Amino acid sequence: MNQKHDAEPPPASARAELARQKMLTAALDVFGRYGFDGASTRQLTEAAGVNLQAIPYYFGSKEGLYIATAEFLMARIDTHVGDMRARIGAHLLTLDAAGERLAEAEARRFLTEILQTMVTLFVGKESESWARFLIREQMEPTEAFTRVYQGIMRPMIEMGRRLIGAILREDPASEHVRLRTFNLLGSILVFRVTHAAVLAQMEWDAIGPEQVETLRGLAAELVDLLGSPKGGAA
Repeated sequence: MNQKHDAEPPPASARAELARQKMLTAALDVFGRYGFDGASTRQLTEAAGVNLQAIPYYFGSKEGLYIATAEFLMARIDTHVGDMRARIGAHLLTLDAAGERLAEAEARRFLTEILQTMVTLFVGKESESWARFLIREQMEPTEAFTRVYQGIMRPMIEMGRRLIGAILREDPASEHVRLRTFNLLGSILVFRVTHAAVLAQMEWDAIGPEQVETLRGLAAELVDLLGSPKGGAA
């Protein structure tokens, strides 16, 4: 084996991409903790282990880094939900093309899959920095929110509306279905947003594999209850 060849550093393009990814990972955490205005360029570069010139070199400006961080977040989330979204979306398009109606049982199955995927995604350690970043953008939306909403949030919400509309036999565009969709999504996201309170109330030390399975079961239960007759759980 050629030892000299093995010791060669990666090409400049690979090193540049590695540095860029380190900066985006660090920026997601720093911006999430301190916001755009509160995060200094020194904090951002020190967290990534790069020099101050890296921001203008790779992103043009702090603003450019912030937008790139939002797009990086979208890509991270899409690695978890992209295939599922494409598969369910393709099935819905096939039904539309054939003029067929989505069956309630199928809608429940798809909705359960979406909610259980959200549970696995958003209660995990990786999503801590995502949640901080997204919550800040919900409170004080910027161009970053517009990109995340259009690229990830809106398609998933509208898919959820379509499925819930099929279950309730209501127009997915109705105000009632829109509200039920947010109510259901909130029932899952609460486990990330109120993470500390959940641990305290449930007397869990952490949310590990066993707790995730419990929450995935709850997600399936919430879908089962959706549209139950009045007098039962609604």
